[in-house]
Amino acid sequence: MSETVPPSVVVVGAGGIGGITAASLTELGVPVTCVTGREDIARALREQGARVREAEGERLVQGIRAFAALPSGEGPFSFALLAVQPPQVEEAAQKITPFLANNGRMVCLANGLCEQRIAPLVGEHRVLGAIVGWGASQLAPGHYERTAAGGFTLGYLDGRIDAQVECLSRLLECIGPVEISTNLLGARWSKLAINCAISTLGTLGGERLGVLVRYRIVRRLALELMTEAVAVARAEGVKLQKVIGTLDLDWMALTETERSAAGSVGLVAKHGMLLAVGARFRRMRSSMLAAIERGRPPAVDYLNGEVVERGRRHGIATPVNAAAQDMVHEIAQGRRTSSLSTIRELYIATRTVRGRQEQEDEEDEG
Repeated sequence: MSETVPPSVVVVGAGGIGGITAASLTELGVPVTCVTGREDIARALREQGARVREAEGERLVQGIRAFAALPSGEGPFSFALLAVQPPQVEEAAQKITPFLANNGRMVCLANGLCEQRIAPLVGEHRVLGAIVGWGASQLAPGHYERTAAGGFTLGYLDGRIDAQVECLSRLLECIGPVEISTNLLGARWSKLAINCAISTLGTLGGERLGVLVRYRIVRRLALELMTEAVAVARAEGVKLQKVIGTLDLDWMALTETERSAAGSVGLVAKHGMLLAVGARFRRMRSSMLAAIERGRPPAVDYLNGEVVERGRRHGIATPVNAAAQDMVHEIAQGRRTSSLSTIRELYIATRTVRGRQEQEDEEDEG
């Protein structure tokens, strides 16, 4: 891509991540078009601009080109950033492909293993992964809040590094630090394991992460969910890569002794690490819960469901992920509410998989 001609970008999805990404790139002077699927959001962005609330204050970004559906004649785009929920990724990729330049790249910002799902649709060589390490919410159409600092991990499934990924890295640095990985799948699986815990427990509990992580049973369930995901990743032959700076999922996974013991130095350290993550991302709210509140299907089948299905193929039991997946669907169907009581029900329902139960109190905030 020529350094003299600015790359053009289309952002598909204008929720928290997509909206702030589009606003930040527009501020940078990048030609950005935003496709939201909702006319009220598109109109707010066009007429009022994007209001972005951050720790440093609130800023207004105007001049965003936004549409509910991309008009014919648009493009071709250098990058198509898919900032939609996992259930909508394939449809979004199919709709935007005709507007992508021949040497353009489809970029997955969604959680889960989305690159593997859209590669057959557009060609693996055109698919870039962008693992999001920061948090955001949409407060109202065109009004966003950044709930956690962080950046991106970029890469291809085949591990190569080319001019396109380097160009995208430079663009996204206006949002946060960017790392280019030659082990995208390892980073994806680590993020998947974390999302199976954080996003799903956030949906079940209905609170921001900083509130939930204070409860010991929440941290224990998070460890169990991640441990099952790590076991499946290993069976898939994936070499896990650290995410969120220093969170090592190989280390975070519970050992057999830790799963059955009442307490150990290692277990205390892992609870402490989760407390630290909770403090850093304390304002983060589950995007899956937000999707349910908007009447959209939850992404749980692409998070915990991936672990359950792939675990089944390898003969690996994943009872905690399976139970959590079922409970999220019950919330989406209106048969259950998001609350700490729901998390406690999950803890009680899956206690037999933990061997000798820790003496834990759901009211413990230590």
